[in-house]
Amino acid sequence: MLRFLFRRILGSLVILVLLTVVAFLLFFGMPRDPALLMCGKTCTPDALANIHQTLGLDKSIPEQFWIFLQGLVMGRDTFPQGPCPAPCFGYSYHTNEAVWSTLIDRLPLTLSLAFGATILFLLVGLGTGLLAAWKRGTLIDKSFTAGSMVISSMQIYFLGPLALALLVYQAHLFDEPKYTSITDNPAAWFTGLLIPWAVLSTIFAAQYTRMARSAMIEQLQEEHVRTARAKGMSGRYVFFRYAWRGSLIPIITILGIDLSSLLGGAIITEYTFGLPGLGRLAVDSVQFSDLPLLLGVMLFSAAVILLCNIVVDACYALIDPRVRLS
Repeated sequence: MLRFLFRRILGSLVILVLLTVVAFLLFFGMPRDPALLMCGKTCTPDALANIHQTLGLDKSIPEQFWIFLQGLVMGRDTFPQGPCPAPCFGYSYHTNEAVWSTLIDRLPLTLSLAFGATILFLLVGLGTGLLAAWKRGTLIDKSFTAGSMVISSMQIYFLGPLALALLVYQAHLFDEPKYTSITDNPAAWFTGLLIPWAVLSTIFAAQYTRMARSAMIEQLQEEHVRTARAKGMSGRYVFFRYAWRGSLIPIITILGIDLSSLLGGAIITEYTFGLPGLGRLAVDSVQFSDLPLLLGVMLFSAAVILLCNIVVDACYALIDPRVRLS
């Protein structure tokens, strides 16, 4: 198990280093001068030369990349705003705030949004999928299958405004979504993110309904399940003791892939409901051409996705021991 996790962590580190190289070349290796974005509209040649010298932009691309890597590991003290402790992504061109501190401030909202949506779509999707497989061929099965196909065709930018119009502005069942730290007020944290959770999880829940149903039906046809039935075990015991565990393997595998999609959906959800998370931060960094902030969001999100995939792989290995030998 430890060797399996070590290989996954090592592979993720290699991927992260390659992403860092590609992202740096994409943002700082292009013909446009990044110093012009930082200098502002009233830029003078002397100020532009000073920025080049201060940030090391007058050096070659390999030297700049090495300085950037050193900043990530040891920090940098060459910025006009002051020292930048590790991991140093620089300072935002728009707000003059450290990129790392900005990412840490926005992270709790995005994690809360992704965590709540994941729990919700797993409970709803797996629950309805299991019930559809248990009642295979009945009206319940057909209703859940048809409903999941209709809902999965919808998009967040359609469901979000619709939920606001119906549940907030017309029915007045909920207040407008807002983020409150769970440590300050757990009740306000829950109620403020309930509608974004529901919208973000709806499409995923519909997909997992069909996936869980198909996986359960396939597992019920396996030889070990039929053998358990032949020994006289009850259908409910066989369903949950034998078939259920086997159906989790493909679901957990797809969950690792969907985590990246979930973060992508969080960008649209945060922008739709006006929530100041990492997704909204990414959109703002594009609008203001804030290269350090955009680079920081990209690499930070990639690191979070790789970490989530390692956790999912660990759960996969616990369920199926054959994975540890592959």
